[in-house]
Amino acid sequence: MSASLELWPSTPRRAGPPTRLDRLRRKLVELPCALLLFVQLTALLVYPYLETATIGNWRDAGRALFGIVGILVLFLAVRAVRATPALTWVAALLGVPVVLLTVAEAVWPDSASIEFWSALLHALFYFYTGYGLLRYMFADNWVTRDELYATGATFTVVAWGFAYLYLAVQFIWPNSFTIYGEADPGIRSWYELLYLSITTMTSTGLSDIYAVTPHARSFVLLQQIAGMLYVALVVARLVGLTIARFRQ
Repeated sequence: MSASLELWPSTPRRAGPPTRLDRLRRKLVELPCALLLFVQLTALLVYPYLETATIGNWRDAGRALFGIVGILVLFLAVRAVRATPALTWVAALLGVPVVLLTVAEAVWPDSASIEFWSALLHALFYFYTGYGLLRYMFADNWVTRDELYATGATFTVVAWGFAYLYLAVQFIWPNSFTIYGEADPGIRSWYELLYLSITTMTSTGLSDIYAVTPHARSFVLLQQIAGMLYVALVVARLVGLTIARFRQ
């Protein structure tokens, strides 16, 4: 049995056609990147409700809870694609402290050092996951349905990584980002920086949040180049291989 199947243990064999639950479990096994993409896109709509949620005395518990769920889903996706032999243990090495720091952020929401290290490790984890997904897509010249979903999942994972990177940047270089029309740059929230990250990655230029310090602008420039190269190299390659397969 393959490693991906072990993630979702199958029910005992029985006579008759597969049930709806069996079909769903099979799709989760075969399309881990589709699951990851669905969760990431859902997060865009759900996160604003969780950003300020509280549980008892935990002011940022909603954000912490959502962050942990997102990390667990990423672990499933990383384990399923099996891009490299070292990918799982490296992801775990980065992911365990990320989960602990995410919980620590909820317990000590005013600790700048915890938030900085959490943001930095989040960025490293998401970038490494993006690397694994790229290896998954470039492993061969045959494009599966899950690899097509992986194009979207990789894009969102990298965008998440840059958002956390920007969060860490503004701790090192204060007032790095501002909103158009505001006199005081201040500290931008993670969701505001995610908005900047996605608009930068897509090259739409619609964000009213922008970098104002040289160091912050250098990271924004790197993301602009990464977004352009992603479309030019990754998406174009997979689309070309898909078209070639149908022409055979």
